[in-house]
Amino acid sequence: MYETDMCRVDDRDKKKRRFAIGAMGLKTLGETRVARLKSSMANARSPKMKVWLIRATTTVLLWTCLVQLTALGGTWGPRVLKGWPSCFTQDSHSAAALDIKLLPTVPARVLPPKRVYKNNGYLVVSCNGGLNQMRSAICDMVAIARYLNVTLIVPELDKTSFWSDPSEFEDIFDLDHFITSLRDEVRVLKQLPPRLKKRVELGIVHTMPPVSWSDISYYHNQILPLIQKYKVVHLNRTDARLANNGQPLELQKLRCRVNFGALRFTTQIEELGRRVVKLLRQNGPFLVLHLRYEMDMLAFSGCTQGCNAEEVEELTRMRYAYPWWKEKIINSDLKRKDGLCPLTPEETALTLRALDIDNDIQIYIAAGEIYGGKRRMDSLADAYPKLVRKETLLGPADLQYFQNHSSQMAALDYLVSLESDIFVPTYDGNMAKVVEGHRRFLGFKKTILLDRRLLVELIDKYNSGFLSWDEFSNGVKEAHAERMGNPTKRLVISDRPKEEDYFYANPEECLQASAEDEPVSIL
Repeated sequence: MYETDMCRVDDRDKKKRRFAIGAMGLKTLGETRVARLKSSMANARSPKMKVWLIRATTTVLLWTCLVQLTALGGTWGPRVLKGWPSCFTQDSHSAAALDIKLLPTVPARVLPPKRVYKNNGYLVVSCNGGLNQMRSAICDMVAIARYLNVTLIVPELDKTSFWSDPSEFEDIFDLDHFITSLRDEVRVLKQLPPRLKKRVELGIVHTMPPVSWSDISYYHNQILPLIQKYKVVHLNRTDARLANNGQPLELQKLRCRVNFGALRFTTQIEELGRRVVKLLRQNGPFLVLHLRYEMDMLAFSGCTQGCNAEEVEELTRMRYAYPWWKEKIINSDLKRKDGLCPLTPEETALTLRALDIDNDIQIYIAAGEIYGGKRRMDSLADAYPKLVRKETLLGPADLQYFQNHSSQMAALDYLVSLESDIFVPTYDGNMAKVVEGHRRFLGFKKTILLDRRLLVELIDKYNSGFLSWDEFSNGVKEAHAERMGNPTKRLVISDRPKEEDYFYANPEECLQASAEDEPVSIL
């Protein structure tokens, strides 16, 4: 909506010069008159003369102020005096002749009301792991801070892991949106108050890793007293530090609110994600394949199916080079048969064909560099020739900012994965789980959750000639008929939380279709 009674605006530089000269002249004139009047007043003897002089002096001063304010309003009126009624006639509506573009008014953003509570102290957290491991951890930390009535400092992202991504929180997520969207639940600050910040920089801070898979009661009973004692507590590990199940319903819903609402990516990432999706949609439906067959995953898991001797040695060296990867001696064959290895590109091609995935569909590879390169991707490319990646859809200039920033690259893949017609992860890592849960939240979008243990058995039988193609295909389809991301109850294993269903993969407390269900419990 445009203002209808805007004042005519002349050339601003000329105006300023004219105003400066006029103001100086008026100021000199006013001062001279005032001096003369004061002199006359001093010499005046009559009371009537004194009254007259006071009135005359006041009139001159008021007139001087009025002239100067009028000049000021003409020069800066639209900014400084915008609340004043217009003093110009409708004839001054010649903005078009002066080629001035009038901007529409932007409605003020409506913020949720601040939650008022007694602050028990400050919680500083350092996230660890990749993007989606940190994403779920941030959700947990917000929920913990809310229930402890403490102030959360914007989480620090991991810069020392395998990926060595230097990105800060605000490089990936919309920081201002994160803070303001949660203001009715918890106070979030960009940094500690100066006095406390200085103490932390000097190393005077209580640092600790919280116990994994803990109930909120652990944080009330163990962490809150420490925050009250030290004013600031630094949690240096955040992965899987809050239990999947048995938490208050409002806490579970807050975890969802952070994940699906507060953690919005930056405008740059969001816009590029929309661009990729638009390019894909122009050519029809598309499937996102989270092909987790990258060097770090194979080294960490010890899975070497299809690798040559040189590659196996390289992966082993890498595993020993990272001390925080605890498992060093790994039997790849046994691990694969237990379904604990990511599917290889060759196994993935067989699985997609067995599931009758149209070979004409676009397949977007949401992953880093595939280990083994073209040699390992040939069978998948032969079966599905429309393989694309962000690097093939976008130019180098588009991705220049994202180079050497693996978390920002992962954020782009995350957005495309949410929008795909079908999402297929070949390993149940953090991205697979978090995207699965987000797609459930978006309306149970089709997500094929592969049963790797069964698939490996069927693939080996097919490759050995014990199963025909039809037998193999029917077995794969039958096994996955109910593994398409449809509503289901979350599996609970009370004494083995690592083996139960992950909250973020199936946040059923936040899903309307399964709001009445209770998690399945295995005692």
